Amino acid sequence: MSRSARNVGVYLLILVALVLVVVMVFRPATTSGEKPLSYVIQQAQAGKVEAIEVSADQLKVKVRDQNEPIRSRKETAASIEEILRQNGVPVAQSGIEITVRGPSQFGSVFGLMLNFLPLIIFGAILFFMMRQAGGANNQAMSFGKSRARMFTGQKTTVTFMDVAGQEEATQELGEVVEFLKYPEKFAALGARIPHGVLLLGPPGTGKTMIARAVAGEAGVPFFHLSGSEFVEMFVGVGASRVRDLFEQAKRNAPSIIFIDEIDAVGRQRGSGLGGSHDEREQTLNQILVEMDGFDSNSSVIVLASTNRPDVLDPALLRPGRFDRQITLDLPDVRGRRAVLDVHSKGKPFDPGVSLEVIAKQTPGFAGADLANLVNEAAILAARRNKKRISMDEMNEAVDRVIAGPERKSRVITETEKKIIAFHEAGHTVAGYFSKRADIPFKVTIVARGMAGGFTRSLPSDDRRLQDRSYYEAMMTMALGGHAAEELVFGEMTTGAHDDIGKVTSIARNMVTQWGMSERLGPRTFGRRNSMVFLGRDISEERDYSERTAEEIDDEVRRLIDEAHVRCRALLNEHRDKLDALAARLVDVETVEGDELLTILGPWEGRPLPGELDMGRGTGTTPPAGGLPASGEGEAEEAPQGRPGIAWGNTNAAQPSD
Repeated sequence: MSRSARNVGVYLLILVALVLVVVMVFRPATTSGEKPLSYVIQQAQAGKVEAIEVSADQLKVKVRDQNEPIRSRKETAASIEEILRQNGVPVAQSGIEITVRGPSQFGSVFGLMLNFLPLIIFGAILFFMMRQAGGANNQAMSFGKSRARMFTGQKTTVTFMDVAGQEEATQELGEVVEFLKYPEKFAALGARIPHGVLLLGPPGTGKTMIARAVAGEAGVPFFHLSGSEFVEMFVGVGASRVRDLFEQAKRNAPSIIFIDEIDAVGRQRGSGLGGSHDEREQTLNQILVEMDGFDSNSSVIVLASTNRPDVLDPALLRPGRFDRQITLDLPDVRGRRAVLDVHSKGKPFDPGVSLEVIAKQTPGFAGADLANLVNEAAILAARRNKKRISMDEMNEAVDRVIAGPERKSRVITETEKKIIAFHEAGHTVAGYFSKRADIPFKVTIVARGMAGGFTRSLPSDDRRLQDRSYYEAMMTMALGGHAAEELVFGEMTTGAHDDIGKVTSIARNMVTQWGMSERLGPRTFGRRNSMVFLGRDISEERDYSERTAEEIDDEVRRLIDEAHVRCRALLNEHRDKLDALAARLVDVETVEGDELLTILGPWEGRPLPGELDMGRGTGTTPPAGGLPASGEGEAEEAPQGRPGIAWGNTNAAQPSD
């Protein structure tokens, strides 16, 4: 029960007690059904009274010819025998049986308590107020105490079996767990326990979940808290909490400390990025001292996670503090399948559901995205009153995670509907007949989120390295909507706003970052300060002249113009396919799979109807979904949009598009 609930309960108890006191003190005595004492004396004088039972000042009189005794009351100190004798009723001669009963023990105690009740209530109120004041003092004294939650490992919730798609990270952390369980195995070889393990990766890749799995597997005390919990407005509080945290961990050794989002407190000192904060820097200094000052036999390991390793202090990252840095990347197709298997446990699926197909449809999805996808499918099945989750719900969930829920209530004119249909058909036709582009497998004009419609492409597999031909083909596909509007209606609309922005970004990266310009050669232009795993640029420092800037602009324009010319040529060559697909979209709003392939017809390097299976490529199409790289395995730039999403008709600039 929370402290506020207890306080409310105490106040209600005091209120009820006060009400009871008032009622008991001021309640008038009940005299209904009682006879006056004079009536009893008259009956006794008439010889009708058989027995009298006396209890304090109350009388219970048994009268002849009456089934129920009558009740009366006398003075407390008076004797009923004296009263009868004074009124000429001799008790001995009249045969009246008088019985005197003493008061009950409970009644005397209750009466005593009733007399002292005001004093008891006052004392209880005074005790409660002193306790509250003492609690406030305790809170003030414990302000510098650590607020870490400790898990003892007795109740296992998450294990490594629940973590999928991160085999290398699981193996590395499995060694840490094994070290805590069997330290003699490593000590025999002279190995020492790692002081710290830093988990790096984009949001949603499972950094916190794998830390929870370590807590479940290790079976040792596990202290968990967020990096922001160290930082307070009072100087010295964070450092005090760090000291208290490590003292608790050492007392419970072997143990594990997990600091989530350590970048909140571990930013580089004196950098000025985000402003300087003396309290944060003092807290970081204390963490550095505690981590580097461990006794080798203390068996305390620090786990930390962040998606901003670029802002961490170098002293925090050096060996001796964080000996291991484990990167959790976006899962590949096998990893996505394993993640789907984990999150599908306990959910009823139709026999026709293929998680392999869903895994191939979702390149670029993190573990959190896939968990949300399965949950959305279950919610959709429940909304439709189904007992099992079918493939329809899974495909719908993919679209919801990518672009948001459908906006079927949006009212559009027939003209606008036709424009959107040709726009999306232009993307699809340009992508399908560009050999190096990904295979379009779903096109819709149903509005989702900010998009008036969208086209989804399917890469044949996951790959990190892409070549110039692939990006040129994807630029051609991205300009399909703009070129189709210009070709069919004679002018373009604002629906291509987002497409043009993506094409411009790809072309500029090809020239300035990826060395794909023959004119400017293999070099980069501009130094970017980027958020590594978040894919955002904070600033860019120009390290080239104005003349070079003009050459960059010329190259970017040349790439875009060439893509636009290729796109127009493809749409003119396959105008019949464009018209047929647009007409079908106006009728049914969504075309996908074999129906889409049937409309577009056979083409070199493209699957025939029945071969795509909503997730299987032909193996001849270059893959998508990776980070463009300038060196072997070294990513330089974040991908342009989530892989698997083609280019949609957005309404960012105009609500009707």
